[in-house]
Amino acid sequence: MSKNILTKREKEVFELLILNKTTNEIASNLNISEKTVRNHISNAMQKLGVKGRAGAVVELLKLGELKF
Repeated sequence: MSKNILTKREKEVFELLILNKTTNEIASNLNISEKTVRNHISNAMQKLGVKGRAGAVVELLKLGELKF
């Protein structure tokens, strides 16, 4: 899998997710709707071929896409 698999916005969403932010908090923080947050998460999971947010976070950490 190539580097930078996520869009800038998808990465921002996951960076907030690993800080234990809720969908609502992420939406408020990024000034987008909760539905848009869920869409970003869903798109990222599809790209990664994983089920669930936790699986996506683990995969992104393995790929070096996220740091915490």
